[in-house]
Amino acid sequence: MEAVLANKALWVPAVAWALAQILKVVVESIKARRLSFSYLTTMGGMPSSHAAVVCALATTVGIVYGVGSAVFAISVFFAIVVMYDAAGVRQTVSTQSTMLNRILEELFKNNPEFQQRLRELIGHTKFEVAAGAMLGIVLAFLLAWPW
Repeated sequence: MEAVLANKALWVPAVAWALAQILKVVVESIKARRLSFSYLTTMGGMPSSHAAVVCALATTVGIVYGVGSAVFAISVFFAIVVMYDAAGVRQTVSTQSTMLNRILEELFKNNPEFQQRLRELIGHTKFEVAAGAMLGIVLAFLLAWPW
């Protein structure tokens, strides 16, 4: 257990994920004007926990192993792919799900066979990804930097 706690590249991203999820609850609760605990476990929303995790990982790896290390390069490219997916592909799927749900609603209003709907909140906006990225980077500097 001591080795796990000493491994900043493991626990700093975990803290970033937890904080991003908690911030989602706060942000969405303020927007909805009611407590929305469901955002603790949902995909999508502000800030992107995907971006927070991968940026915290890449930043922590850079601090601990150096920005010239191969593991830093790997973590940076991993972060880029994850954030591109969160704001690109998954956001497109989210938009398509919303459109398909509207089409199903119009075409099959009272048909119980077509009551199931697709999840609409899947991806992130570019702003949500940027906010998550900044959260992860700042948190990594605060927690992993050898003060």
